[in-house]
Amino acid sequence: MNGIIIVNKPKTWTSFDVVAKIRNLSGVKKVGHSGTLDPMATGVLPVFLGSATKSISYFLEGDKAYAGEMVLGIKTDTGDADGKRVSGNPEIRVSGEKIEEIFNKYKGEIEQVPPMFSAVKVNGKRLYELARKGIVVKREPRKVKIYELQITNDDQSIATERRISFYVKCSKGTYIRQLVMDIGDDLGCGAHLTQLERVYAHPFHISQAIKMETIITLAGVGQLASIIIPVEDLKVEPRAS
Repeated sequence: MNGIIIVNKPKTWTSFDVVAKIRNLSGVKKVGHSGTLDPMATGVLPVFLGSATKSISYFLEGDKAYAGEMVLGIKTDTGDADGKRVSGNPEIRVSGEKIEEIFNKYKGEIEQVPPMFSAVKVNGKRLYELARKGIVVKREPRKVKIYELQITNDDQSIATERRISFYVKCSKGTYIRQLVMDIGDDLGCGAHLTQLERVYAHPFHISQAIKMETIITLAGVGQLASIIIPVEDLKVEPRAS
């Protein structure tokens, strides 16, 4: 079995959990993925089997797109709903015009500081390892590109529930949790990510992604190979927009 399975990663599973499960189901030793999703996130996770793992580096370069939700007024230590509340100001009232203005600020090429709860290494240590010990270190900003950033819910739901649904298309290496935290800080009230679905990982779309339950069922009846896409069939290489 050599090729790619486009997995719709379930919530609470780590990307490693998905890879380990498919390794077990397929019996293939070499299995990897092209872009980690946090446990709370769902969506497109391309998993590579056998000789296809040699192509992972090409697909890591591709653009990504997400549908997410953020809540204003509460900051957490991880930047998402899995973390502990640390601060925020739910009393601040922010206008729709102000939110739109701040969203527009983040379109285009920006510099983004990786969040402490990330796998980035500083002096040989993963940031999340330090964060779990309560250690905060200086991180150098990285250039990323935000091609699209749109609010997708109406003003009324934002005003009453302080929840903003959004769509973002971005370059590799963009941290959506950090983007949400930065937007919240600019609005003066703080914010954290409550939902995230990756709907695109070049060149794969969420409509192609297969649920883990289906993958497990197919493996059980000896049909796992039916959903494996040979790399040569794609005839496409990742490229920036």
